Amino acid sequence: MTRPFLTNPTARRLFLDRHLLLHPGSGSGKGHDLETVLDGLGFVQIDSVNTLARAHDLILWSRRGQYRPSALETLVARRRTGFEHWTHDAAVIPMRFYPMWRLKFERDEARMRTRWPASRRENWEDELETILKHVADHGAVSSLDVGENEEKKSSGWWDWHPSKTALEYLWRSGRIAVCHRRGFRKYYDLPERVIPQEYLSVRREDAEIVDWAMSEALERLGFATSGELAAFFEIASRDEARAWCAAALAERRIVEADIEMANGARRRCFTTEAMLDRAASLPAPSSRVRILSPFDPVLRDRARTERLFGFRFRIEIFVPEAKRTYGYYVFPVMQGERPIGRLDARRVGQAIRVRAFWPEAGERVGKARRAGLLAEIARIGKLAGTTSVEFLEDWMRA
Repeated sequence: MTRPFLTNPTARRLFLDRHLLLHPGSGSGKGHDLETVLDGLGFVQIDSVNTLARAHDLILWSRRGQYRPSALETLVARRRTGFEHWTHDAAVIPMRFYPMWRLKFERDEARMRTRWPASRRENWEDELETILKHVADHGAVSSLDVGENEEKKSSGWWDWHPSKTALEYLWRSGRIAVCHRRGFRKYYDLPERVIPQEYLSVRREDAEIVDWAMSEALERLGFATSGELAAFFEIASRDEARAWCAAALAERRIVEADIEMANGARRRCFTTEAMLDRAASLPAPSSRVRILSPFDPVLRDRARTERLFGFRFRIEIFVPEAKRTYGYYVFPVMQGERPIGRLDARRVGQAIRVRAFWPEAGERVGKARRAGLLAEIARIGKLAGTTSVEFLEDWMRA
């Protein structure tokens, strides 16, 4: 039988639809509406870089223009409808997924037991029971509240003092939970004080969790290889993902389809009949110019972004390119289903300072597109808490 085929424009539309960017909603961006967005995405990556807005805030704002950072804090720290843990990186995850994370807790703990002794400061394992007792006796703690007599000066990203390492280990293994943040600093408490009982008490078999992780990943990607499905939540192993795809294909729960890439090549992926039907009826994308976070889930897999959108987006630091080196936090800009450029902008006091906009090759910036870009920069000022925009001379690059 001939495999179903999605043209590149159709595949892009389906991918953006699954990532809530084809036609972002006009909801309130808080409360139940924000929970719906988080559930639709599956998770939102947390990142500390804050040149214009933090990554998680910009990701959510891109889907709900009325979103403000306090809404996510309320969702996690007060409503308890989301929890912080790990996918491929730190993330806020819908609370209803918590029972499925038990398998990740176990597997992350096994990996840490194997790898961390060689890559972390010594003696952190000696602090585990001390930290647990401290949290049980005193409630929420941060890394500042433990390791009183330890050397806390750090020489790098992962050069934590032993008690900080113990805190992170206990969190990643599910023995404590993030209860709230102050600024960007995490505070931890026992899971029974953070996770609602209706989720804390649930137990699932490993096979059920793998099936859930793969099915939910496909629902949020629209089409994918087995490796891409495994990478979504980072719960199922690559071998488990391949086995799941083979079984689901035999059971006709999924189908294979050829997806046209930006260069015209075809890539065989898994999808569902329902997803193919959806792809056939999707409307044209919004024509609004959109500033995205470099960590936006639609761009998370850089190789996939390049294949599907023809957009080579890499975060490069100190790379001596003769032609051009983009900074660490240059923002991708899309219009419709196409990446149209990269924006270098940052918050300086009460202003957004726009240093440069580089159009992608072949993308013209006429009056209408320029006006759309300026309008989006003005809109993002509400998220960034700024009152004006400054443009450096020659900010619009060739």
